[in-house]
Amino acid sequence: MSWGEIAGLIAAVAFAVLVIFLVLAIRKVTKVLDEVSKIAEEANNSIGVITKDVDHLSIEVEGLLNKTNTLMDDLNGKISKVDPLFTAIGDIGVTVSDVNQSARNLTGSIAGGKSAGKKKKTSTVSKLGKTATTMNRRRKEQKDLKEADINVY
Repeated sequence: MSWGEIAGLIAAVAFAVLVIFLVLAIRKVTKVLDEVSKIAEEANNSIGVITKDVDHLSIEVEGLLNKTNTLMDDLNGKISKVDPLFTAIGDIGVTVSDVNQSARNLTGSIAGGKSAGKKKKTSTVSKLGKTATTMNRRRKEQKDLKEADINVY
């Protein structure tokens, strides 16, 4: 055997080893690509299921929001019907307070001014009336602010 034949034999063996290595590497890459393909298919299926669930959930949420809006409209209507009651309670409280004050003034003038140096006590009814009047005024202010906000948008 000559040096050329030995070099050719070494080259042929190296080429055979290279081909075997490439075949093994290609097999491993093929298995990895098959697994990646399966994972991608499962991900697509999962995304489809999740999308359907989200669609159903969004429909449910929309229905719930519509019912909540209806409930809030009904509640606001009922509260607006109760507002005159608070106004009346406030007016009654102020009127009773005025009557009490007038009665005190009358008794003080009849008694000869003996109660002139005493501090004026506020009755419970008077406090209730003032509280109701204040609450009614604040409620109207908040309603006006909300209407102003709605008109802005």
